[in-house]
Amino acid sequence: MHSGTTNGVRLMSAVLQCRDLTKSFEQGEQRVEVLRGISLDIHKGETLAIVGASGSGKSTLLHILGGLDAPTSGEVSLLGERMDQQSAVAQGARRNEALGFVYQFHHLLGEFTALENVAMPLWIGVQLGKRSLSEQQIHREAADMLGEVGLSHRLTHKPGELSGGERQRVAVARALVTRPTCVLADEPTGNLDRATADGVFDLILRLNAKIGTALVMVTHDPTLAAKMQRTLTISDGLIQ
Repeated sequence: MHSGTTNGVRLMSAVLQCRDLTKSFEQGEQRVEVLRGISLDIHKGETLAIVGASGSGKSTLLHILGGLDAPTSGEVSLLGERMDQQSAVAQGARRNEALGFVYQFHHLLGEFTALENVAMPLWIGVQLGKRSLSEQQIHREAADMLGEVGLSHRLTHKPGELSGGERQRVAVARALVTRPTCVLADEPTGNLDRATADGVFDLILRLNAKIGTALVMVTHDPTLAAKMQRTLTISDGLIQ
């Protein structure tokens, strides 16, 4: 890993890296090349937008960076450790320790309250033996993070009782409750109206700065991309 420079500011070593990533699929007798050799460094605390047309491979890249999908070839390293060489169980534990995810659809569990949804990554970490927290501590940390996103009054509400913007703020709180090294966000405001989207996005940036986590966001929205420190465009499976 190495240090780099973004907007004239020297950055610490990369926290998430990929080298020469390729991803291809077989469609009948055809081979579809989605990613064709992508290398990327993501540094502590930086914000990065990945843009491109539909089908350009940006969501596929995000999923591979998060260990949710495997590359056809290439390497992915998280905090200096090769993710692509680890078992699925080891990858899951590493994701719980160091990564947070926000999707276009909130993916909250409907039978659980906002507090329980946000607490879920902490519970999983305890079950994996990666965290040592009591039930009281877990509930307090989840409640504190919901307070950070302005939902202290919604702790006991289930997703069906929340607005679209509130559900997405719960999803943001869930992604950040573990204080991850990096958050990967795939069109996190794509299902929201403009005003609500701007509010949720500004919240993500504020918490990113407060916690010091890196943020990588896939988006079609040039207005949101312009608020990030760095923007990369994927076209024909390559970074342009």
